[in-house]
Amino acid sequence: MFFAGGGDLVLVDMPGYGYAAAAKSKIKAWTALIDAFLSGRANLARVYVLVDARHGLKPTDDKVLDALDRAAVNYQIVLTKADAIAASELAGRVAATQAALAKHPAAFPDVLATSGRNGTGLAALRAAIARLLAERAPGAEQARGAGQA
Repeated sequence: MFFAGGGDLVLVDMPGYGYAAAAKSKIKAWTALIDAFLSGRANLARVYVLVDARHGLKPTDDKVLDALDRAAVNYQIVLTKADAIAASELAGRVAATQAALAKHPAAFPDVLATSGRNGTGLAALRAAIARLLAERAPGAEQARGAGQA
């Protein structure tokens, strides 16, 4: 699904690759669709990979992260359902995820933790997207360079 956010922002909700109540053949077709979509997308700013905070990264996630690394597509992990685990467990999950990402060249190092239920982390996610858009705005690089002169 495509969502136009105004201006240059377009969000694409890709089908799930991890847990999905679908036939393996359908999941395989989704995976091929995702791979085709991501290949050669120079205009793609970042992929936000949603990972259930209750479970953390799983082997199915590793396959996707490896594919994003091979395609040189920048991505960031967003832990979802952060409200479903204790704060100490969430902190450990974030740290473990950051450690795992250190091995992935295309990964953005900051891990975001969110909850759709209570709103935790949603402002931080929106701010991260807004920063990314501002950095990619026409003239943004020139403005940064002018500030360093």
